[in-house]
Amino acid sequence: MEYVLRTKDLTKIYGQKTVADKISMNIRKGDIYGFIGKNGAGKTTTMKMILGMIFRNDGEIELFGKPIDNAGRRRIGSLIEAPGLYKNLTAYENLHRFSLLYGGGEKNISEILEIVNLADTGKKKAGEFSLGMRQRLGIGIALLGNPDLLVLDEPVNGLDPAAIKRVRDAIININRERGVTVLISSHLLGELAKISTKYGIINSGVLIEEVTAEELNTKCQQSLVIKCRDSRRAGAVLKESLGIDRFDETDGVLELFSGLDRAEEINKALVDAGTGVYDLHITNADMEDYFIERIGR
Repeated sequence: MEYVLRTKDLTKIYGQKTVADKISMNIRKGDIYGFIGKNGAGKTTTMKMILGMIFRNDGEIELFGKPIDNAGRRRIGSLIEAPGLYKNLTAYENLHRFSLLYGGGEKNISEILEIVNLADTGKKKAGEFSLGMRQRLGIGIALLGNPDLLVLDEPVNGLDPAAIKRVRDAIININRERGVTVLISSHLLGELAKISTKYGIINSGVLIEEVTAEELNTKCQQSLVIKCRDSRRAGAVLKESLGIDRFDETDGVLELFSGLDRAEEINKALVDAGTGVYDLHITNADMEDYFIERIGR
């Protein structure tokens, strides 16, 4: 498994406050890694340490399989907070100016404008752009130099739904068409859920959990919960009599992920088998509830 970015015990302390507390993050090649947490949870601080914008107090950073250095960081494109733009220049002129620093050509600029959906802005100056257009231009600047990793800090914060969709579409395009791995932070779960392949959940400077989109979908899918006195016997009945083998058994509780439309039949079979059923109900764990349980409201 090829990792683009890994951190181990990454820590940042300001005075008496630990803002990032032993962050151990694992981002694979091709991931869109949704870094989610409330405002002030430590997302931006962690990203700034990775980018070398602030010093870390402790911990290790591995980039593209090697200890991080300036050569590795040159393979990262980033947008942290608001993009610094030349307001009196067009989108094309902004990219051309920044390309002198990042090493891009005319062809590269035209391609980037297409990717971030700004190719038709013509002579319109960046100072006249909407917030969403400025964010997309900032992402375009981050793409100069053909990075392998794109780090985006709250890129849709403050945008209206139409602008959010355009930014989201640009990120998906960058990931799928250019093969760029993306680390994106947000406190908007609904938006990250539409694009992320993996999540890192952070709260009060602590990375609580890393979970793939597939694992999260499994955790949050609808299920039939059965509580009984003899769960082992109940499991055998489900398999042998009803042909149901997709379930978990923990401390007298069975959780079924198939056959939910057979709840009455299942209950009768278990009662007839003498398993002592005393509770049976369908539950649907909402993704938002899953995150709120871990980071609070």
